[in-house]
Amino acid sequence: MQPPILDDLDRCVQAIIERIGPHLVVGTPLGIGKPNPLVNALYRCVAGDPSLHLTLMTALSLERPTGKSGLEQRFLKPFAERVFGDYPELEYMRALHSNTLPANIEISEFYFKSGGLLGNAHAQQHYVSSNYTHVVRDMLAAGINVILQMVARQERDGQISYSLSGNPDLTLDIQPLMREAEKAGRRIAIVGLVNNQLPFMPGDAQVPPEFFDLLVDNPAYAHHLFGVPALAIDPVEHMIGLHASTLIKDGGTLQVGIGSLGDAFVYATQLRHADNNRYRQVIEALGIQQKFGEAITRLGGLEAFTAGLYAGSEMFSDGLLHLYRSGILKRRVYDHELLQKLLNEGKISESIGAETLTALLDAGAIHSPLSAEDAVFLKHYGILHPDVRFDDGSLVLPDGMRLLPDLQDRAILNRIVHDGLGAKLANGVLLHGAFFLGSNWFYQQLRDMPEPERRLFAMTAVSKVNEIFSDVELEQRQHRHARFLNICMKMTLLGAAASDTLASGQVVSGVGGQYNFVAMAHALRQGRSIIMLKSVRRSHGRLESNILWDYAQCTIPRHLRDVVITEYGIADLRGKQDWEVIAALLNISDSRFQGQLLEAAKRAGKLMPDYCIPEAFRENLPEKLQAGLKPFRSAGLFPDFPFGHEFTPEELVLGKALTRLKAHSETLGGKLGIGLALMKPQNRRSAAPYLKRMGLDKPVTLKERVLARLVTSALATAGDK
Repeated sequence: MQPPILDDLDRCVQAIIERIGPHLVVGTPLGIGKPNPLVNALYRCVAGDPSLHLTLMTALSLERPTGKSGLEQRFLKPFAERVFGDYPELEYMRALHSNTLPANIEISEFYFKSGGLLGNAHAQQHYVSSNYTHVVRDMLAAGINVILQMVARQERDGQISYSLSGNPDLTLDIQPLMREAEKAGRRIAIVGLVNNQLPFMPGDAQVPPEFFDLLVDNPAYAHHLFGVPALAIDPVEHMIGLHASTLIKDGGTLQVGIGSLGDAFVYATQLRHADNNRYRQVIEALGIQQKFGEAITRLGGLEAFTAGLYAGSEMFSDGLLHLYRSGILKRRVYDHELLQKLLNEGKISESIGAETLTALLDAGAIHSPLSAEDAVFLKHYGILHPDVRFDDGSLVLPDGMRLLPDLQDRAILNRIVHDGLGAKLANGVLLHGAFFLGSNWFYQQLRDMPEPERRLFAMTAVSKVNEIFSDVELEQRQHRHARFLNICMKMTLLGAAASDTLASGQVVSGVGGQYNFVAMAHALRQGRSIIMLKSVRRSHGRLESNILWDYAQCTIPRHLRDVVITEYGIADLRGKQDWEVIAALLNISDSRFQGQLLEAAKRAGKLMPDYCIPEAFRENLPEKLQAGLKPFRSAGLFPDFPFGHEFTPEELVLGKALTRLKAHSETLGGKLGIGLALMKPQNRRSAAPYLKRMGLDKPVTLKERVLARLVTSALATAGDK
């Protein structure tokens, strides 16, 4: 049944309330799948009517960056206006930040924008800690009765269809369950808001109009997608990415997320493929092969990618698209167990010939004579030519010749091979993803792709991507040599990872799919989980180790420990005794903290009293790391922005200067230094273009004059005038 198609948001909100009643439990996708204009209209309606109650269940509510200090705001406002265009802000997020959320509205998220809601009482109290694949279960238990989703629209041959685009993740899983609840008497509403800025993704993400109960289609509500700006990759991140790139097997499977660590990995993997000799020189010169050669040989490799990779990654973002453009993401997988098995074993290839039919026949995938079902199967995967027909027991070739399809008859087989086969296997995919989020470049690439190419990137339900329960043998074969790359904040010496929550209990982000992928790595015969983290961090001007003896919170328990990477190397923890785990993590810890970590392990009786860290790992220091990378960076390798950026030249300089200024302001000594620098004579002329960009070239008020002097001083201190 065709749903009503409305052109007004307020009319849609009223239709939802009439359909559901005053108690609204609303789910809306994470990231770019939120229909912000519709969510805002619903929020305003409920906020203005105390007789209504709204519980909004969602995740990753995206906001333009604004900055906290006056300088940050001046820097970010013009940048955000340029990069985010007319992306509409979420009104419930403004209310959350200002603590003005109405009493009849509750916001419950299962994943925060990293660090965005620390200290926010409502957000922290109503956070739901849940595996990505358990979110649907938890939403149903909470009584969800409305789904709001942004969708793309397509009309072809007079038929209209819609695409869940970058967010089929939870909607495909929850929609049939809500329909079952509807049959049992629950009032529900599944609502789509059309925005054709979304790339139209075919396959599982494509749904018919009757998938929805209400649709809003008005070009006035289309808006810019939230484009994630690229951030600079620092030397530490480049080293982590370089180590990770050595653990990927050609012909394997990859999951990797967004952010500078993911970008660093992608850059190093591209270098491995495109300039393999140089890549090997880097690996050798930095001592990576010498220290970790055994793990590299066993788990990964250093060669260029011949067979290529397939991606099974809940998030599809820029990095995976860069790997595709580089010719690395090129291993197609197929949703047929025997076909995938034969491909894995090398008994057939993507190119179709006589051996394809005989191998399928020997494996029992088809029969002789061919049946109608066999012909459908062979045509679906492109093995038979599209113009071949099966008619009344005969195979009709494109030239009209009718054959009894007895593959045991050599003459008939040869005729089919000569005139009835396709050229390449069809309907394979390079990626299964549950949601996407990326840069403006990423979205434009998807919009510009011809549909057959877009079909290579299969957006589907998170239950299909993050678990292997639906068809275990097929997914084992598809996910050969799987490497799941994730990040964490803290790692204990016994191998537990804290990725989402501070020791205080304050949630930084969320579990998301990390636990799913770690569990999958242990369930898949050839899978490995790789957790990446920087060995140290600065907090309020104080250096602290990210590898600790113990930590109050845990996302990945120690019994699921696997591979850990810092800028100082690789620790393979799987199946190791506790003392071996501790020793391996000490080897990749910052040497400024190794002594106290070593003593903590000995005090706990978990390490032999006479154990010493091997000499090769006692100089894990940032200055040595920087010195090792310096000649390669001077030669143009490991740049800050290998994939481009959206900053102006002035913004690049200002960004570095302001970051340094902020770091200095976190310590007493730094603050004194800033004060002294402000009293020195300043060269305003050389700082003029930067002051103009900050709106401080003609300061009027005392505050503006102070800010102008701060910027000029920061530029001078940074050596950029």
